Amino acid sequence: MEWNFPNQCSDSDKLVMDNSDAVHSELSGIPDLSDPRLYVDREYSWLQFNKRVLEEAFDERNPLLERVKFLSIFSSNLDEFFMVRVSGVQKKIDEGAEKNLPDEMASEQLRLVRKEVLAQLISFDHCWNKVLQPALREKEIEVINYFDLSGKEREGLRVYFEENIFPVLTPLGFDAGHPFPHISNLSLNLAVLIKDPRFGERFARLKIPPMFPRLIPVPENGKLFLTPPDELKKGKFVWVEQVIAANLDFLFPGQKILGAYPFRITRDADLGFDEDGDKDLLTAVQQRVGRNYYGSVIRLETDNTMPESVVELLHKNLELSPFLLFRSAAPLGFSSIMKITKLDRPELKYEPFESVQPPYLARKNIFSVLRKRDVLLYHPYDSFESVINFVEQAAEDPEVLAIKMTLYRVDDNSRLVQGLMKAADRNKQVAVLVELKARFDEENNIGWARELEKKGVHVAYGFPGLKTHAKMCLVVRAEPDGLRYYVHMSTGNYNAVTANLYTDFGYLTSDPFIGKDVSDLFNALTGYSSKDHYTKLLVAPQSLRHQILERIRREIDLHGKEGNGHIIFKMNSLVDYQCIRELYRASQAGVKVELQIRGICCLRPGIYGLSENISATSIVGRFLEHPRVYYFRNGGNEEAFMGSADLMPRNLDNRVEALFPVAPEYVPRVRDVILGTHLRDNIKARRILPNGKSERIYPEPGAEELDSQLWMLKNRGSWDLEA
Repeated sequence: MEWNFPNQCSDSDKLVMDNSDAVHSELSGIPDLSDPRLYVDREYSWLQFNKRVLEEAFDERNPLLERVKFLSIFSSNLDEFFMVRVSGVQKKIDEGAEKNLPDEMASEQLRLVRKEVLAQLISFDHCWNKVLQPALREKEIEVINYFDLSGKEREGLRVYFEENIFPVLTPLGFDAGHPFPHISNLSLNLAVLIKDPRFGERFARLKIPPMFPRLIPVPENGKLFLTPPDELKKGKFVWVEQVIAANLDFLFPGQKILGAYPFRITRDADLGFDEDGDKDLLTAVQQRVGRNYYGSVIRLETDNTMPESVVELLHKNLELSPFLLFRSAAPLGFSSIMKITKLDRPELKYEPFESVQPPYLARKNIFSVLRKRDVLLYHPYDSFESVINFVEQAAEDPEVLAIKMTLYRVDDNSRLVQGLMKAADRNKQVAVLVELKARFDEENNIGWARELEKKGVHVAYGFPGLKTHAKMCLVVRAEPDGLRYYVHMSTGNYNAVTANLYTDFGYLTSDPFIGKDVSDLFNALTGYSSKDHYTKLLVAPQSLRHQILERIRREIDLHGKEGNGHIIFKMNSLVDYQCIRELYRASQAGVKVELQIRGICCLRPGIYGLSENISATSIVGRFLEHPRVYYFRNGGNEEAFMGSADLMPRNLDNRVEALFPVAPEYVPRVRDVILGTHLRDNIKARRILPNGKSERIYPEPGAEELDSQLWMLKNRGSWDLEA
């Protein structure tokens, strides 16, 4: 299918490594919108997004511990990128090799990925070793090398090792009588070389047990107290693998320790569901959860000190391509440093804030409010408590007959789920669609599904062949004039934790057409309805792609008749070939197109004759920009849609998604107050360039600095109709 095209890579994709002027000159004369050079490679674009995360770790505007957090997020993002995306590229290469038909495009893509990752790892190493470590030291937070400790400090750690760590360790040798040990996904390990008096040089693998803190506080006066980080203000810390490596004589008595070298592997995280063969999806997920630990190896990380002989041993036994070796001068598995950001140092963190709750929702019955008007919520600036109250009031309200809800990623101890179970206890009809295939949340979702079933909730496990990604909750209430639908829909998950970390829109309405659409969509998900037309919702995979494309074409037609064509899209990722092609055509027709894309952008903006009327920016800041908003001027009859779907083939073709319309009275505020403010950001925003890279936007001389997220914090609720 042609809209998968941007996911492919050809020799022409080397252009993404060139400078913007060269790309602009090369592409400005290309009339054929199917030419592959007009589309940035998806994987390269994602790496540019993660580079923007890394830049936040360098940014001195961010508090110091928040900069450490960004470095941790960069590392965690890269782990997932290899588990999910690079594993897919490697599979294409392996499949081609099996058929003796090498996939040159995939090989070239992997080469480009490796080149970019290596360049970013150099910056990563520099950021930690030369920038953040010295800055932390100035604030009396020291992360130091074990061999820089005093003798007394080492003695205290040796006692701790002997009493607490040593009994848990299990070295695994590798020789004729011992097969090469299984290495689990993302585990931290030591490759230990010893010299045996009888047998000579030997190799052993030692896994670092994950139950121990990665950073161990250095003992004072020879005594070690593992105080939780949030109770500490300062101190010295040492990496647990260094403590273990320094005390290996406990594990190998009578042997000479030649060296101990940290390494880490990443495995393919695809659980491999067979939608046709797996008739019982719950059982299939249960059987496969954890199999990402057994998937093929797609990355080996070592530190720079590991000898080539050990690297070759690991390569051979892990059956890994040399392209997938990455060596680092920074500690491996850096995402685990996140715990140090919990230190009790508020002056080194973002200033706390309190989300606001619209007062009319806090003091009134929520259903009486929604009978009169819709409510737009913008999290985390608006409190997620309003959403929780919506479900809890529905559970308590004697007039509520039924509640239906989708759950994709849910927080632990979720009050929303507890509210659903209370509703079932009160004999209300409760139906929940739990998406078991939500990557990395499979086990958590299985647990919640079982708890809900115990309470008599009707639980469905997703739609065959599709992930259910739509975020919606339907309440059916008996009222004097008949049954009425109340609906909450969202751009983000029903997760109270991420609602404080991600920016997302929530929408509460009693619009009967939206209510009927949501009811019909639930029937399609839980039963056998084949409905493919909805009055107000744009639903994937049935009609969402077509509806978006038609609205772009409508904007082109209206602009040709009366001018002032305007499109604003804010989303996580723009990958879909057909949608990008229509946006190029809109630009060629003179329509003003403003894009704000946090992550992947396969469109090349600002190229004469192609996309000179398209601007694209990206914001990485305190909060993860997660909303999807689609604005069309529509000849003055403005429309704005929000929802769960990015413009990616997976969202448009392989997921159940829903976009909902915002009431006309909200559209100007969405356009000017929310989208407009983010588009004017000149502090956190980056301009996406034609070559796929991005550059920081600086305030014009004399212009006021604008950090859009900070502005939203200071002006919470300004988008509300009663503000």
